[in-house]
Amino acid sequence: MASSLTTTTRRAWIESADCDLDDFRALVATATDAADYPLASDVRLGALVYSAETIATADRHDLRTELIHALADGPGVVVFEGVFDHSTVDRASEAFTALIADQRAAGGVAGDHFGKAGVNDRVWNAAQKLALHSPEVFADYYANDALAIVCEAWLGPRYQVTSQVNVVNPGGAPQVPHRDYHLGFVDQDQLAAYPAHLHRMSPALTLQGAVAHCDMPLESGPTMLLPHSQKFLGGYVAFYRQEFIDFFATVQVQVPLHKGDAVFFNPALMHGAGANTSTDIRRMANLLQISSPFGRAMESMDRAAMVRAVYPALLAMKAAGRTDRELLNAVNATAEGYAFPTNLDRDQPIGSLAPPSQVDAVLSALADDLTPEALDDVLARHTTRRMS
Repeated sequence: MASSLTTTTRRAWIESADCDLDDFRALVATATDAADYPLASDVRLGALVYSAETIATADRHDLRTELIHALADGPGVVVFEGVFDHSTVDRASEAFTALIADQRAAGGVAGDHFGKAGVNDRVWNAAQKLALHSPEVFADYYANDALAIVCEAWLGPRYQVTSQVNVVNPGGAPQVPHRDYHLGFVDQDQLAAYPAHLHRMSPALTLQGAVAHCDMPLESGPTMLLPHSQKFLGGYVAFYRQEFIDFFATVQVQVPLHKGDAVFFNPALMHGAGANTSTDIRRMANLLQISSPFGRAMESMDRAAMVRAVYPALLAMKAAGRTDRELLNAVNATAEGYAFPTNLDRDQPIGSLAPPSQVDAVLSALADDLTPEALDDVLARHTTRRMS
């Protein structure tokens, strides 16, 4: 058997030996051993399942350590059961439905990376749109600590949240199986030009997730997943090949979800939205793409506008006694957490390696109970310092 079975191969470039279907078949036949994941409540179709109670009460360091192992070296996919409150999800769904209605009224067809445009409903840049449309809902939604724990495990503390809402309507066709951003969005004829170490590094730059905004039985088409496929070195090239697409169709699994559940997976895991064969389920999911602070997110976002919109809700959450952790979670999802690029003549790092980020400015404003008007002045001065 060729040596391309796992990502431990240290070739400089992806070669034909790294795209051997027999190697891939052997790799994804790996069983997920529950004994390796003592905090998981179940192994379901190869995916690890974690209960809301465990996520809320387990030692934070131990849980994050186990999630790193699960996403990198294990099945590559975890399911969090019941971690989003139904009332919060419903309020967000109402906002997303209103945004979709506005899009339809404006005309035009929403595209899809890996599916036919116009068949389903998609809200691009949904995080910013939700923040501006319903800032209180946004703040409550992204204060969720289960989301923060898995993001911190994979990406560290200053992750960047973006999202796209996807509504797969009855009769909606499945997506083509794929890996995700960054290398997952590189043209096929360019992939081999990226050295092998970038194929290994790309999955560490983002985390994929989806929050179920309705019950998702099998007939609604929950995400098709192939556990352990993220470990295949040649996967970014291989998923374009028909023999891999055909094989995926024979072995992929779909884990039904309930409203308020969330699934998170390594972006290198081969996956795709399933076919909605139901007659009456509009399958709504908030697709999360969380990025490393050291990379760039897929979507450009006006973080200052989001902060201005959400800040009064953050003040209200603080006054209501919400925890510092919840406030930090919501701020991380709203503001820019990375200090660079900047103008170091005006925005000098004094007493640290980097000048204050927008996240730092918002947290400081919350600590000092600044008014929204005072925060607006802070943001304006922060932006001016960073200009060239």
